[in-house]
Amino acid sequence: MTTTTYGFGTTVRVPYAEALVRVKDALKAEGFGVLTKIDMRRTMREKLDVEIEPYLILGACNPSLAHRALMQEPEVGLLLPCNVVVRAEGENSRVDITDPQTLLGLVGNENLTPLATDAKERLLRVLTALEDQREQVKSDFERKER
Repeated sequence: MTTTTYGFGTTVRVPYAEALVRVKDALKAEGFGVLTKIDMRRTMREKLDVEIEPYLILGACNPSLAHRALMQEPEVGLLLPCNVVVRAEGENSRVDITDPQTLLGLVGNENLTPLATDAKERLLRVLTALEDQREQVKSDFERKER
């Protein structure tokens, strides 16, 4: 797993289409739905006539957490939903997620801290699930090789 000041992510050793399915399943298991999908590859092609690897931005939302946040700070909708990027990296895929603690930390409302922590823990579990799947695939492959 890698981190930046504004997000965290992992490389998944599966093709893009499979990674996308796994990400959506892992998000669902943590109570997140996908509200929006932005296809950056298509946008770059249509607007700039530029080709890039598949790159999708998913707007993920946990309704319960979002509701609680909106009750504390109605303007917090400016920072919702959490962005999850799924992109191709050759034969592998990369998944990066916005850090909700960083985003909600911008607000300066301490009542949002527990919500941000909860959201971050859930999203980190999404990445852990993807990494666990990666290890399972590796283990299955090694057994077949024997």
